[in-house]
Amino acid sequence: MLSPAHQASTATGASPFVARHIGPSEAEREEMLQALGMATLDELMQAAIPPAIRTSRPLDLPPGVGEQQAQAELADLAASNRVLTSLVGLGFHASYTPAVIRRDVLENPSWYTAYTPYQAEISQGRLEALLNFQTMVSELTGMDLANASLLDEGSAAAEAMLLCHRVAKRGDRFLVDADCHPHVADVVRTRAAPLGIEVGAWVPGEEIDGEGVFGVLVQYPGSSGEIPDMVAAADAAAAAGAKLVVSADPLALTLLRPPGEVGADVVVGTTQRFGVPLWFGGPHAAYMAVKEEYARQLPGRLVGVSVDAEGRPALRLALQTREQHIRRQRATSNICTAQVLLAVVAGCYGVWHGPDGLSAIAGRVHRLTATLATGLAKLGYSVRTKSFFDTITVEVPGRADEIADAAAAAGINLRQAGADRLGLSLDETTTAEVVERVWGAFGADGMSFSDVSSTASDTIGDEMARKGQFMGQEVFHRHRSETAMMRYLRSLAEKDFALDRGMIPLGSCTMKLNAAAELAPITWPGFAELHPFAPLDQAQGYLKLIGQLEQWLAEISGFEAVSMQPNAGSQGELAGLLAIRGYHLGRGEPDRDVCLIPSSAHGTNAASAALAGLSVEVVACDASGSVDLDDLNAKLRRHAGRVAALMVTYPSTHGVYEANVADLCRAVHEAGGQVYFDGANLNALVGFVRPGEIGADVAHFNLHKTFCIPHGGGGPGAGPASG
Repeated sequence: MLSPAHQASTATGASPFVARHIGPSEAEREEMLQALGMATLDELMQAAIPPAIRTSRPLDLPPGVGEQQAQAELADLAASNRVLTSLVGLGFHASYTPAVIRRDVLENPSWYTAYTPYQAEISQGRLEALLNFQTMVSELTGMDLANASLLDEGSAAAEAMLLCHRVAKRGDRFLVDADCHPHVADVVRTRAAPLGIEVGAWVPGEEIDGEGVFGVLVQYPGSSGEIPDMVAAADAAAAAGAKLVVSADPLALTLLRPPGEVGADVVVGTTQRFGVPLWFGGPHAAYMAVKEEYARQLPGRLVGVSVDAEGRPALRLALQTREQHIRRQRATSNICTAQVLLAVVAGCYGVWHGPDGLSAIAGRVHRLTATLATGLAKLGYSVRTKSFFDTITVEVPGRADEIADAAAAAGINLRQAGADRLGLSLDETTTAEVVERVWGAFGADGMSFSDVSSTASDTIGDEMARKGQFMGQEVFHRHRSETAMMRYLRSLAEKDFALDRGMIPLGSCTMKLNAAAELAPITWPGFAELHPFAPLDQAQGYLKLIGQLEQWLAEISGFEAVSMQPNAGSQGELAGLLAIRGYHLGRGEPDRDVCLIPSSAHGTNAASAALAGLSVEVVACDASGSVDLDDLNAKLRRHAGRVAALMVTYPSTHGVYEANVADLCRAVHEAGGQVYFDGANLNALVGFVRPGEIGADVAHFNLHKTFCIPHGGGGPGAGPASG
């Protein structure tokens, strides 16, 4: 006999989504309720959630739909996005995801349903794939070791700045390349401000003037496309006693001298162009590589090779961010995840192509760019970029809008750098025909690519060119046929345990399956191929989708507004605390610098508070994990006038719905502070409790735990902040 839900959905033609994807059958639910001594699910929730915090207002959300209707609505949104050929660059480039990697990794539940690899014995496949990623990055950058990925290029650059600040132990000034990607520089400045770090501009190679400079950041190549003189930059940094951070394009590094050869201390960047879709800006896997001496300062995870008691090699997490949880307020980073799924994609891209394939792709992109520049010069335009890899900046006095509009009419987005300049970045997907269309937008009539290419020349000088071999490890040379690659990926998956094999009861990250129907749209061109800096009139589907989700999350949580910007729970925490910091500064109370954190709180909370420039005061909890209200009041009195925030994880990490949470919020508000709500366990609240109604001021939500973001072995994730 069909269940009522199945009968209703069958009658309407919709897929019985809830019955298919929640998991337990009616009989299994009855069995669990009997074990708990409960008659119904309503009785269970009434017993678990204190009446005082239950919301009295039903959710004002659109009715749910079946799989087919949901996919149809998503298809309409994807169709509302207009995907042009984007030559905008700024660290984001179109690329081809090899079909074998798309099918056998990105769309494979063996990879996207796996939990964070804390248990090495059931994670050997993922750890090997991440070791490939680390090895590839180390080889390309010329550094001693690399981590298993970070969240994005901007936050990786900020983490590099903080690492340099720790190890230099001198000064509070950090200089950023004037040709740095603007969004990267913005993140660095945002992260520096609460820690009292002054960020200034610098032209690489120029003498560093001023005391207290502990580090410098160089974009390699720069946003304009110009390849900086890395030797001169390294010499200038060394002369000033400053650490050198390089934000490098990994594809360019197949042709350019690796930063490690010129003395870089830290190298960061994004591996997005290694087969990871644009996705309107992310998520993408960043990287960080360092000198051996900085290994213990490295944020994120580091996969290492060990030998067991019988002499057999095995992989493990040699360094992982749980150490940050132990350090609490002494933590050096709050990142508790990595972009594992996408780091695996990028690492597999390196395995599939190998060093020769990567070099061939880079060489072709450079030749196309050189031909583009030569043609524009023939048309009478001044190409400002003299030494470049894939990006040029062109002088077009007073004509930037006109030419950009002509290019858009030809299906191409260019980067406008003011009224007089245009930027153009080519990539793996660029063709000769695209180059000819660009020339047409600049006014050419019938200029032939083949004619111009014969006169174009390499602009990477010998002193800047890469010498010697890289990625010589066997794994980067064995898997050239699709059959071999498919079998290799299958062998890795068989060394792992994910939800396609069984339950992983390690935490709420693993408590549900990401339905295939939910994940299918991520590879549709309308979502996958849109550049983050494309004109917004080309992104109407994305804007509607994001706006709807923000509204729905605000309704669920009881807050006024939601930002989808944070790309992980840790970044949501930091964004929320920075909002609280800004609130106090705006009220003329800069001395509010104490963050109260219960001893039962999530480990990243204290680390986030430290990165927000707050001092941490731990509040005691009782045996059940509930906050000790007497101890909280004592700490509020001790720090009267200085309390900035209380961070509460709800339900607590002990799984407890604290009955006195409203009293906690009230006490903090009376002391002039704000309440930060760690919504890591939002799935335990939806429809029953609105944090905004019980006194919380700011929150973040780990969407991979409640909605359909694949955990993917530790990321990608999303951690929107609300308030």
